[in-house]
Amino acid sequence: MTRPPRLPRVVIDTNLVLSALVFAKGRLTPLRHAWQGALCQPLASSATATELLRVLAYPKFRLSAAEQQELLADYLPYCATVRMPAKSPATPACRDPFDLPFLQLAIAGKANYLVTGDQDLLCLASQFACPIITAEQFLKTLARDDHRPTKNA
Repeated sequence: MTRPPRLPRVVIDTNLVLSALVFAKGRLTPLRHAWQGALCQPLASSATATELLRVLAYPKFRLSAAEQQELLADYLPYCATVRMPAKSPATPACRDPFDLPFLQLAIAGKANYLVTGDQDLLCLASQFACPIITAEQFLKTLARDDHRPTKNA
């Protein structure tokens, strides 16, 4: 008997999650459908979930507390929660300290991909064990039904 293919474990940065949640018919709607349709296994840590909560509360989004909770309910239940080790995993030098939790989550969670639109993260791709790719690249990977990561298998 063969095992079903393992879903790709993916860290999705806050801006992409936010865009997929807030703009229901935007360019990242397929990303939302991917996690909701069990095409991938998003990963979350306490730090990344806290960041998402913080950003959803920004006044520019004009989201009520109920709307924020509804959006969180469209993401967090689909995530595998990763308990971070007491000693933070070593990461490449990163310009933006807000990006560190995502790099650390990718390592601790044994992610197959870190999906981002953040140039500060994308420029670290050659220095990081886990592929750092754009949402478009990730969606193309899923569309090909090729869930075999090129690194960190």
